[in-house]
Amino acid sequence: MSLRKLTHDEIARMSGGRPTARGRHPITLVADNVRSLYNVGSLFRTCDGALVEKLYLCGFTPHPPRKEISKTALGAEDSVPWEYVWDIAEALSFLKKQGKTIAALEHTDRSIPVFDLAASAFPLVIVVGNEVVGVSARALEHCDMAIEIPMYGMKQSLNVAVAAGVALYECVRVLEAGSR
Repeated sequence: MSLRKLTHDEIARMSGGRPTARGRHPITLVADNVRSLYNVGSLFRTCDGALVEKLYLCGFTPHPPRKEISKTALGAEDSVPWEYVWDIAEALSFLKKQGKTIAALEHTDRSIPVFDLAASAFPLVIVVGNEVVGVSARALEHCDMAIEIPMYGMKQSLNVAVAAGVALYECVRVLEAGSR
């Protein structure tokens, strides 16, 4: 038996345009000084795929409209609710006041594997950091916890957009498993 690739029309997609906030997963992604326009575009695209509530772009993280972001976002900058906030502390304080758990995606002295996340952590904010230095100390001051992706090779980290994708889809898995 050979496999047949589905056409674009055959792939199940959301109908009726943008979902309401109630239809989104209770996950927010915060980008802390991510420098690459292409990584930002990839974050938009992944947030669309994982149906996150909102994407916050903080610090010197570039934001739309930029053709480089659009090139990798493929239109997701129009389907994902997003906001630019210069001060990461302001954004995280606001989210914490909404009752959300703030988690840095970072190796810390108390990180837990992302695969050990419990449904009780939601609604969840995941903070991803700069491609070179990671999540800033200023952002870590506002985090309730840290999650990490176990690394088995020589390198100790993944590209920020790849790491965000792993973490977001693990969050979706936890939420979907809890709703069954």
